[in-house]
Amino acid sequence: MSMPPLVVDLDGTLLRTDLLLESGLVFIRQHPLQAWKPLQWLARGKAELKSGLAQAVALDVTSLPYDHRVITLIKEEKAKGRTVILATASHRSYADAIAAHLGLFDRVLATDAGRNLSAHAKRDALVSEFGEKGFDYAGNSRDDLPVWAAAQHAYVVSSESGVEAQVKKLGNVTQVLPAEGGSFRTWAKALRLHQWLKNLLIFVPLLASHQFLQPGLLLNGLLAFVFFGICASSVYMLNDLLDLADDRQHPSKCQRPFASGQLSIQAGLLAFPVLLTVAFAGALCVLPASFVLAMAVYYAMTLLYSFFLKRLMALDVIMLALLYTSRIVAGTFAFGVKLTFWMLAFSMFMFLSLALVKRYAELRTARLNGKTEKSLGRGYYPDDLAMISSMGTASGYLAVMVLALYIQDQSTVELYHHPHIIWLACPLLLFWVTRTWLLTHRGEMHDDPVVFAIKDRVSLLVGALFGLIFWLAV
Repeated sequence: MSMPPLVVDLDGTLLRTDLLLESGLVFIRQHPLQAWKPLQWLARGKAELKSGLAQAVALDVTSLPYDHRVITLIKEEKAKGRTVILATASHRSYADAIAAHLGLFDRVLATDAGRNLSAHAKRDALVSEFGEKGFDYAGNSRDDLPVWAAAQHAYVVSSESGVEAQVKKLGNVTQVLPAEGGSFRTWAKALRLHQWLKNLLIFVPLLASHQFLQPGLLLNGLLAFVFFGICASSVYMLNDLLDLADDRQHPSKCQRPFASGQLSIQAGLLAFPVLLTVAFAGALCVLPASFVLAMAVYYAMTLLYSFFLKRLMALDVIMLALLYTSRIVAGTFAFGVKLTFWMLAFSMFMFLSLALVKRYAELRTARLNGKTEKSLGRGYYPDDLAMISSMGTASGYLAVMVLALYIQDQSTVELYHHPHIIWLACPLLLFWVTRTWLLTHRGEMHDDPVVFAIKDRVSLLVGALFGLIFWLAV
């Protein structure tokens, strides 16, 4: 007796992602001023939406996050001589490309211009061809419940909450492949909690004004730190959702939770607006309106960076430096202190240098991998390394010069009892900038300088000595 065909779902089963959402996000990133078009297509039906996106957006199926447990299952069943069919609600053009890439399927059933092959429509198509209980089915969602009910055997893969229990009531479950990811550690990585260290820049104006012993201002600083961090996490999450395709081509970013499929796109699309609402609602309740405005400007600049500027040579690193500096500006509003020329100048030059470190590290990796073309999603070529290095070191040294000039300023003399001690910070900072760029040139720099600084003992020691010098100068 021949075995019934094994029918495999695509989104959430064979793939740890949803191609409708993937293509929608790519469309919005590529055509942000036409974001209304998917809604227009949806008004004419879900099949029309999928068809419109498939025509407008090409997906690299080779880099999609496949569930290798499902691929192993398919290979095992094919080895037994079993027919394996890909049946998906995703558009046929994507399904055919995936089937051709994997070379594992005997047939493909998918959504086309006239039919959205989902839920009952998928069940009816399979029953019409193979009969009731004439096939086995592997799926993951509530939409698959009517298909499982019509199948002889059910395979449950990374199911949505509560779905596994509902399928087991049908009495035909053969195998369960539990969901992976979604742990606290995965969410912490998606929120990039380690990046919250950047928000310590909010406290710089308070330290510079020597008012850090005032409890009321310290409480303001703590609240500003938390709400700015929540806002930044929302931005990081949205940026990761928009950068899925590019991140999957990167040697380390491909392990980010959304790019790797450890977290679903649906979870990200729900989480980032919730975080944004919490950040702004909380800040409006307890902090000055000027701080909330500064946070809104930061968010707007980040969107501008994500949609446009990150792909433009030079403008991308300048925007990154501005985003760092905006935290200091937000701090002045949170504490109600004066924003100084020296603070802004030092911040812009120092963080421009760090932004260029980030670009250099990325391009060096690309060159070592034999790439000569423009970096994906960026405006640079690997051959730009020498120029980026010279600009980055120059910017870092200019930051040291600004610090030296600050020591001679009359307001500095009035603010510190021993301003001459601050001169010790200049060679210390020169050492750190020089060492950072030498390590970057040698390929020993993490592609995120913040992560490098957190883990690097020398950087931590330099930071501690830097703070001690200013404390002694007071």
